[in-house]
Amino acid sequence: MLTRFAVAPSGFKESLSAEAAAEAIAAGVRRVLPDAEIDLIPLVDGGEGTARALATASGGRLVPLRATGPTGERIGTHFALLGDAEGTAVVEMAAIAGLSLVPRGLRDPGATTTYGVGELILAALDAGARHVLVGCGDSGTSDGGAGALQALGARLLDADGEELPRGGGALSRLDRIDATGLDPRLAETRIRVACNPYNVLCGERGVARVFGPQKGATPEQVEQLAAALEHWAAVLTRDLKVPTDLCHGRGTGASGGLGAGLAALGAELLPRFEVLLDRIGLDERLARADLVITAEGALDHQTPRGKVPAEVARRAKLHDRPVLALAGTLGEGAHRVRSVGVDAYASIMPAPMDLTEALGRGGELLTDATERALRMVQLGTRLSGGRPQEPVGAVRSGTQRPSSVR
Repeated sequence: MLTRFAVAPSGFKESLSAEAAAEAIAAGVRRVLPDAEIDLIPLVDGGEGTARALATASGGRLVPLRATGPTGERIGTHFALLGDAEGTAVVEMAAIAGLSLVPRGLRDPGATTTYGVGELILAALDAGARHVLVGCGDSGTSDGGAGALQALGARLLDADGEELPRGGGALSRLDRIDATGLDPRLAETRIRVACNPYNVLCGERGVARVFGPQKGATPEQVEQLAAALEHWAAVLTRDLKVPTDLCHGRGTGASGGLGAGLAALGAELLPRFEVLLDRIGLDERLARADLVITAEGALDHQTPRGKVPAEVARRAKLHDRPVLALAGTLGEGAHRVRSVGVDAYASIMPAPMDLTEALGRGGELLTDATERALRMVQLGTRLSGGRPQEPVGAVRSGTQRPSSVR
């Protein structure tokens, strides 16, 4: 009998925060089992909501300020000061350079900038932080972290000695980097980057080719950005004397290449779930559940490569817990989530609908889908005489659609 549920979703991009998704799923569970014990575990992956979640978990606080947004305007943002003994600040790149901050008509990854990320790091240092954790995810940029380095004091110069404008498109004209103006406090600060280790800067699986189209790049621009980022990596390696591989190193492609830019300054690129999820006791909470429900905006071939549902399923299987995954869309390769421990998956879409409508109704659709899926689970249990069944694969509801933007 199902009585204890662990609800551990990611956010649904441009629709639901992780907290809102967890509440929507819980509402669906309660429609079927009003007395269920539900442990809400909204999860962050370094993207939207990371700073707030870690501040709450540690007894810290958010620090509001204004900084440079991805399209160059000054916007309201924040970083977090954690309530730990290490003096840790959390800089969430999505809070200042995220895709949701780029109006649809201005989505040009050759022009957007991570300059504000560098400004947030400086603000954290001004606040007395001795350690800085940078959360990567949900980016609207492809500048290789060049903007962040500019904000931190580096000068990016062309062959005439003129400073480059912001944005990844200009990196093809980079001749040399003058690092003499970098803030000296960086040398005394431990910077860790919580990132997806599968994301690399260059090559066929490089960020320009994988994520550029989702950020608004045309096919021609994708190739221009790919070449520009390869050139950026080469100049970074030469002028900053970087001993590691910035092109193909694990995590170098995080957030449009921000990982590579920060790694050139000595930052540690770490698998995001090792850095983030252990702070909330996830393994112990999953072990107590009869059923684990996770969710994200899209399930597709990329999900097993470091996405929240895959990590939840992997950890749940260490305790032999069954896992149900819900998603806004089921894209190509969605079935591969079974290989990482998802026992059943379903789309929350009951029928084809306009994307704008689907985003606006995300909470309602997720609640309804949870109820449908749980009633199917109950039916299966009754048909098996009350005995738990073996995993039955994918519960497919709605229509499969292409993967949504990450």
